[in-house]
Amino acid sequence: MIFDKFKLNGKVAIVTGSSAGLGQAMCIALAEAGADIAGISHARSNETTREEIEKRGRRFLSITADLAQMESIQPIVSKAVEMFGHIDILVNNAGIIRREDSINFTEKDWDDVMNVNAKTLFFLSQAVARRFIAQGTGGKIINIASLLSYQGGIRVPSYTASKSAVMGLTKLMANEWAKFNINVNAIAPGYMVTSNTAPLRADPVRSEELLARIPAGRWGMPEDLQGAAVFLASDASSYVNGFTIAVDGGWLAR
Repeated sequence: MIFDKFKLNGKVAIVTGSSAGLGQAMCIALAEAGADIAGISHARSNETTREEIEKRGRRFLSITADLAQMESIQPIVSKAVEMFGHIDILVNNAGIIRREDSINFTEKDWDDVMNVNAKTLFFLSQAVARRFIAQGTGGKIINIASLLSYQGGIRVPSYTASKSAVMGLTKLMANEWAKFNINVNAIAPGYMVTSNTAPLRADPVRSEELLARIPAGRWGMPEDLQGAAVFLASDASSYVNGFTIAVDGGWLAR
């Protein structure tokens, strides 16, 4: 049955940025499909996510890590393996944004965003891919890109650079790791109701401009990513590799 290909029973997923928003919604979706979850968070508590996962009968491991630091990467993998015995899925969801006119943008705001959104994404993917290869089981890596992987945006130079890098790295990793039965794909969310977009939604002029451009006529909700996440994490996408799926209410089609 085709529905069986979407099941994740017995799988283990690492999800970064799991405490709220898009990350929490994807954790819930993967758990509902059958996966146990290792959720990575920095400043926020993972307890709400834990409750949602456990009420669905799945196991949840909360890991606190600063993804701006390279030293955080190997402990994430080690703790997940210690708890669950294996890893099957990685969702690189965590990301940060800094807004400022490009003419005034600082080196710190550049480095902070690039370190989390691109550097750590690559090296965590590398660490998990090494685990997939050692297990001999293959695996799934899902990167969270952005509409700014396709477009330039305004007042977010490091975010735009980092999300363009995410799309490129998704293709590169797919090219190199497909031979190990590792699928690497990405999701590009549109304008979603998250903390990153709070300043835009709070600005009535800017919010109206954005809504007028979205054919769906509404801001996206975190739950709108759930179907794409389960698809890319499952056997249903076994021949999909190196692609970025836009979940954007039609923004890019406009």
